[in-house]
Amino acid sequence: MKIVKGSGFIPGDLLAKINSPNDLKKLREDQLEQLSAELRQFIIDLVSVKGGHFGASLGVVELTVALHYIFNTPYDQLIWDVGHQAYGHKILTGRRDIFHTNRIYKGLSGFPKRSESEYDTFGVGHSSTSISAALGMAVASKYQGNNDKQHIAVIGDGAMTAGLAFEGLNHAGVENANLLVILNDNCMSIDPNVGALKEYLTDITTSHTYNKAKDKIWELLGKISKFGPNAQEIASKVENSIKTGLLKQSNLFESLKFRYFGPIDGHDVVRLTKVLADLKDIPGPKLLHVLTKKGKGYKFSEEGNETVWHSPGLFNKDTGEIIKVIPKNPQPPKYQDVFGHTMVELAEKNPAIMGITPAMPSGCSLNIMMKAMPDRAFDVGIAEQHAVTFSAGLATQGLIPYCNIYSSFMQRAYDQVVHDVALQNLKVIFCLDRGGLAGADGPTHHGAFDIAYFRCIPNMVVSAPMNEEELRNLMFTAQLDENKGPFSIRYPRGNGVMINWKTPFQKIVIGKGRKINDGKQVAILSLGHPGNLVTEALEELKAQGINAAHYDMRFAKPIDEELLHEVFANYKKVITVEDGCIIGGMGSAVLEFMAENNYSAQVKRLGIPDKWIEHGEQPQLYEECGFSPSKIAEAVNEMSKEKKEIKIKNG
Repeated sequence: MKIVKGSGFIPGDLLAKINSPNDLKKLREDQLEQLSAELRQFIIDLVSVKGGHFGASLGVVELTVALHYIFNTPYDQLIWDVGHQAYGHKILTGRRDIFHTNRIYKGLSGFPKRSESEYDTFGVGHSSTSISAALGMAVASKYQGNNDKQHIAVIGDGAMTAGLAFEGLNHAGVENANLLVILNDNCMSIDPNVGALKEYLTDITTSHTYNKAKDKIWELLGKISKFGPNAQEIASKVENSIKTGLLKQSNLFESLKFRYFGPIDGHDVVRLTKVLADLKDIPGPKLLHVLTKKGKGYKFSEEGNETVWHSPGLFNKDTGEIIKVIPKNPQPPKYQDVFGHTMVELAEKNPAIMGITPAMPSGCSLNIMMKAMPDRAFDVGIAEQHAVTFSAGLATQGLIPYCNIYSSFMQRAYDQVVHDVALQNLKVIFCLDRGGLAGADGPTHHGAFDIAYFRCIPNMVVSAPMNEEELRNLMFTAQLDENKGPFSIRYPRGNGVMINWKTPFQKIVIGKGRKINDGKQVAILSLGHPGNLVTEALEELKAQGINAAHYDMRFAKPIDEELLHEVFANYKKVITVEDGCIIGGMGSAVLEFMAENNYSAQVKRLGIPDKWIEHGEQPQLYEECGFSPSKIAEAVNEMSKEKKEIKIKNG
């Protein structure tokens, strides 16, 4: 066995020899099962002590091996939808020895990334993009005369619920390009899948008529490669047989002009290689329906809560016990849990309140309300656009929808926010979880832009709480009669700062900030949770004899003009701090106010700079972006220094 240099992880005998798919192709077919077992064990060993996404990658081990065994990657283009499931792919494509750096600051990305490897043909992180991307590649190859080039999109049944996936299928059906869509059907995304599509796929997999015919169809299909130029004719016969009644349930995909094959066992690696080899010889759009088990091959994930094992953190691989560090002292709750419990409290008092989330009930804690009030809380699947317009529809009937979407996912529904909600001035309350730098998931999940992209929309209130109490009060305020239109509340991933957070609700005046403390020379204006970083910085500065004023703005729109008049009347040096993009953010709003009111001051904006911020722990990223407590203190120090006038004498 070969020890992975620098990591301490030991791959199995076969896996130790695989440094690229070319090495994989040297194996005999009867060795693929052993390689799959070794790859699965390597992922278990590593994730148990390093953390990361778990169940999804275990579920596609055999499929990953088969794809790289049969197809000529990277010439053949392989696209993994979302990318949670791509750990095996990364390990087999030359990154095994550094995979222990996965999701660590300056290490490998947790998702496929074009700049990381030529085998990562398309950058992913948000769901349902694979079919459209693969089709674009396939059409380009056809146009360029590369007719032998294959394009494979691996998409889960959860990701298939998004409109973009259906848009891609609809277009692909009329393009005679080499496209293979592999539907990885495990009935899960992060939480269990919902909706009619899930039930439809279940009908296919449980059809007695289909299962009786399946073996005969695949027996015929398995002979295709032996027919040479007649392969297309044979495939047509198979297709016609399906259409005449053996697979009536598959008409959804066939109606989109895809040849549908399956379902087949996604954990039979030898069978997968044979099927993929046959499908490789069939031109045009094809869909292979593969049945897998999320968390396959690890007893505790197979038998346990699949949502928990999606990304379990550290765990004991021998006992399945998830390792939780129990602090000596009580800790503040996660912001998402404050949202979840507050939703139930508010809904108990106001029967008009409804909860909506696109496939993230456990991630945003709306599952608390779904359990307490199942008729008033909705998981609409991976469908952010639908979530927003569905909320707008509820609002037209006098209900008050709280639409909870991660900040980075809200980008996918921007037109619906503008056209369906704000333009009609409907009272939809957007609760944006993961606002700001999201940590190890990296740039695909950082909520960098919501302050800027919501601030420019008419009728929109843009707010951010500094702590759990303010989150509760903003949620309470948003549903009151005083609020007539859309209202956004953004908060970060992770824990708040208050132990005793469940305080009585208090109305906050919309557009009003608050002064936290007075100071001299420099005023710091913060928005949201970064106000706590400012508090830490001020403690450090106080020890140095420097006192700066601190204002919690609460709202980026409408911004508190009375407070800003006070600031610019008393301070000539101002620092703004926000966990969002500097361009167009709260700091920009302050500069706009200053210009419009003819104030003169030195203003320094701290926030996410105009570049992509990679993955890492949040404190590391705050430091990199320049608004950690130490960086804030540094900025105040620099501004506080007296500038000496330099007299230039003539001659």
